[in-house]
Amino acid sequence: MSDIVSDIQPVTALQPVTRTCPFDPPPEYRTFREEAPVAQVTFPDGATGWLVTRYADIRTVLADPRFSSRRRVLRAGVTLAEDGSVPRPAPGWFILMDAPEHTRFRRLLSGQFTVRRMRELTPAVERIVAEHLDAMAAAEGPVDLVQAFALPIPSLVICELLGVPYEDREEFQRNSAMLLTIDASAEEVQQAQAAMNRYFHELVAAKRAEPGDDILGSLVHSGGLTDEELAGVGTLLLIAGHETTANMIALSTLCLLRNPDQLAALRADPSLMDGAVEELLRYLSVIQYGARRTALEDVELGGHLIPAGGLVVAALPSGNRDEDRFPECPDRLDVGRGTGPHLAFGHGIHQCLGQQLARVEMKAALSALFERFPALRLAVPLEEVPMRDDMIVYGVHELPVTW
Repeated sequence: MSDIVSDIQPVTALQPVTRTCPFDPPPEYRTFREEAPVAQVTFPDGATGWLVTRYADIRTVLADPRFSSRRRVLRAGVTLAEDGSVPRPAPGWFILMDAPEHTRFRRLLSGQFTVRRMRELTPAVERIVAEHLDAMAAAEGPVDLVQAFALPIPSLVICELLGVPYEDREEFQRNSAMLLTIDASAEEVQQAQAAMNRYFHELVAAKRAEPGDDILGSLVHSGGLTDEELAGVGTLLLIAGHETTANMIALSTLCLLRNPDQLAALRADPSLMDGAVEELLRYLSVIQYGARRTALEDVELGGHLIPAGGLVVAALPSGNRDEDRFPECPDRLDVGRGTGPHLAFGHGIHQCLGQQLARVEMKAALSALFERFPALRLAVPLEEVPMRDDMIVYGVHELPVTW
């Protein structure tokens, strides 16, 4: 144990946040991986803790039950309770829970998102994609691909799955965006959370009065969750079900337009699309600030002793560019790469529940978009495309395109 760094050092480093290319994580991550893969830093919200940047270490953090996912991860340096426990998260927010509490929710939901069931959704997703491409064609360009295509597709799908009226999208998209805005005030976040909570309480009441065969209706009538838990689960699934995929569709489109050789390879061999989706997920890694955990006890990681209560951030975009894991030019987009697991959906018990749905939506959307509009191109210079640097989920705020 003599080689383990256990003393708390003065924190002078910052988590990298500034990109030099819209498709790459901050270049400082490479230096961290090479020189300080487990480093004490200050995070963008002012908290201090350990930044983990190598693929192998990130998987360790995400799989080790000694690192907690509970809400207290939003703060660092707070003393654990006498029994070693951490405060409970809001009801239904199972991504902020540890086993066995997390397991109870995951078991109720996992059957709703199986590979088979998501593949059975493919015709419905393709129909939604085709309808939006028809509308784009009628508009004759230029259009904002985010509002015309990338956002409505996953929003419609998750609304149908959950049993949420799509006509309410303006309200829930506004509130979900506020919850994902990095510099939103505490008051703005609380107001958005309260609004989502009220909305889902009303929806749960309606489901009790009139049963449906959607996910929320199934959960209501299974009798296993309280109304507060149902509202939390509904909010979580709705936000996760459209924000990440919408940004992956839009950002992937921009990325392929800026890598015409890779787009040409896809057009020449459409069978590459499944692998291309995985490569785009790896390459773009839209959860840009990483996954937060808190050490429940002293844990040795990469030669450092993380003390109980210490905040750890697993930098997913850095892990997905790790040369040790992806030795063939990891900073290059290669739709034929065919490598093994990436970290875009996380790892361990909190690995994204809806990852198969995201794959189905991305494949359907990107395949049909470039087939329907072979001359698709940006309608503005790249430097005029507004990037989501201010959001937890990276992407583009708008993507003007024409053909």
